[in-house]
Amino acid sequence: MRKLALFFGLTAILSLSGCGYNDFQSKDEGVKKAWAEVLNQYQRRSDLIPNLVATVQGYATQEKDVFLGVANARSKVGQMNIGADVVNNPEALKNFQKAQGDLSSALSRLLVVAENYPQLKSDANFRELQSQLEGTENRITVARKRFTDSVEAYNILTRQFPTNLTAMMFSYAVKPQFTVENEKAISVAPKVDFGAKPAAAPTPAPVAAPATAPPAPAPAPAK
Repeated sequence: MRKLALFFGLTAILSLSGCGYNDFQSKDEGVKKAWAEVLNQYQRRSDLIPNLVATVQGYATQEKDVFLGVANARSKVGQMNIGADVVNNPEALKNFQKAQGDLSSALSRLLVVAENYPQLKSDANFRELQSQLEGTENRITVARKRFTDSVEAYNILTRQFPTNLTAMMFSYAVKPQFTVENEKAISVAPKVDFGAKPAAAPTPAPVAAPATAPPAPAPAPAK
């Protein structure tokens, strides 16, 4: 009896292996690892922001709306409870994407400010922070690409035959993909001129003088 149970147990293990069970475990861990790296790089960017804002404020104290926008966007990101389970929650992942996109836009506006302050652009600390931010943005792009590739591999395994049978048996669902809406527009700093002067009011057209009536003809002499 024990030998029979052992036989069925080994058969079940081999069947699971042949139907992709082990592949699911491996690819799921790959997704989690890739997501952890995405969070790590976004945190790296978040840690750079306070010093960057402080440096810009030293030269452009009047740009309060820009600083407030960055602070609010960073605060929203910090308040989000992000964990490994987010990769299985489409709504939570969408909210995370939006918050990070808003922060990217706010940072773009902050960097635009530097264009109006030559002394700020020549500040060594600002240049170093800007370089670190650019490097971090590149790391974020690479980390997101690895994550999306990992999710794609997992989802293919979930849909294709015969591993889709294993997915149904163990309730392995397709994972939501990480996408950034209008990512190209987010990555380009908006053309904002904070020092632009309002356009002058148009000069009213001159009013034409009323036409002068011709003089009346002299009366004819009496005969």
